[in-house]
Amino acid sequence: MISCRVTEQEEEVALERLKKQLEFIVEIDKLKHIFRQNVLIKDRRNENDAEHSWHITLMAMLLKEYYVHPDIDLLKVMKMTIVHDLVEVYAGDTFCYDEEGNMDKVAREKESAKKLFGMLPEDQEQEMWSLWWEFETQQTHEAKFGACLDRLQPLILNSRTEGHTWKKPGVNKEKVLERNAVMKDYAPRLWEYVLQELNIAVEQGYLAE
Repeated sequence: MISCRVTEQEEEVALERLKKQLEFIVEIDKLKHIFRQNVLIKDRRNENDAEHSWHITLMAMLLKEYYVHPDIDLLKVMKMTIVHDLVEVYAGDTFCYDEEGNMDKVAREKESAKKLFGMLPEDQEQEMWSLWWEFETQQTHEAKFGACLDRLQPLILNSRTEGHTWKKPGVNKEKVLERNAVMKDYAPRLWEYVLQELNIAVEQGYLAE
């Protein structure tokens, strides 16, 4: 008869695993204090990274039908969208139109990922790293769909806050189009929406031509 008793050593291993997981959960609370350039629609305060990640994860549920390959793994997309900005706990948010800041963005975020994900048990560390890097490199359809959402969400906020970040120096319609171009091939209906919103923004003076 096989005994189901948990040994003292197994209990210690289980408790150590839980300790690491809880420490990680506490650490990523810092994401709520990493503020982005975009502002919220209602009160115009800066959006934080946790809010952004939640928003695009919900968007993945709602907008999957508009991706060119509707049979993509939605759960994997949602995992990537909720994980993709965790590295900013240490690396901070880099404004997408900040050319100088983006020069060392990947290096800074890799260091952050190593430090942050290293807090977890090894199997979960590897899963987090894999999800984050897949999102960054955009070699899969799941990552490409995540990228569409990551770009569409700020555009929605900007179109409803008089182009808050679009008014920053150096930002114009051409650069916003380039930033959102992933939707052109992979989510054409969403791309149509982008073009419509940008044309309206230019007409209303919220975005430079």
